[in-house]
Amino acid sequence: MDHVSTAIVAHAKAAERHRRRAALRAVASLELAKGLVVLLLGFGAVSLVHKDTWDAAEAVLRFLHVNPDHHHYAQVFLNLADNLTDKKLWAMAAGAAAYSVVRFVEAYGLWLERTWAEWFALISGALYVPFEVYEVVRRTTPIHVAVLLINLGIVFYMLYLRMSARAEAARNGEPHG
Repeated sequence: MDHVSTAIVAHAKAAERHRRRAALRAVASLELAKGLVVLLLGFGAVSLVHKDTWDAAEAVLRFLHVNPDHHHYAQVFLNLADNLTDKKLWAMAAGAAAYSVVRFVEAYGLWLERTWAEWFALISGALYVPFEVYEVVRRTTPIHVAVLLINLGIVFYMLYLRMSARAEAARNGEPHG
């Protein structure tokens, strides 16, 4: 291969590495954001310990200008709030913290382009797909469709990365990860 061809191939490989890094960091940022949102919800649950959760739920509905007398789900929300105990709130907060840690670890691994994080993103994303499909079938909304499409995009991209790495390793006679 001549010098020009070598330079073109090297440039193409560098551009592909840059696109890969940018895509992984976009997914990492999304996972970080999900972890932060759930962590904030967990802190919200802790802030309700030893408080009247019915009053807090009513305040949320007032803020959103939702009249519980005219909205079935608002009444369901109030009933759920009324059944919350301090023990349940702590359990919710612990679950939120655990979920957030998982999302933060995944984001860290993807940001640093770790193979294990790509596998983790592929598997964890694929686990959510049936539930997201169910939600779209049950009640099609732009948000349900967007969540499903984004998750499918991530799952298929991670699958593409892992299959590409396997093919590259096979071409080079290396073990694959």
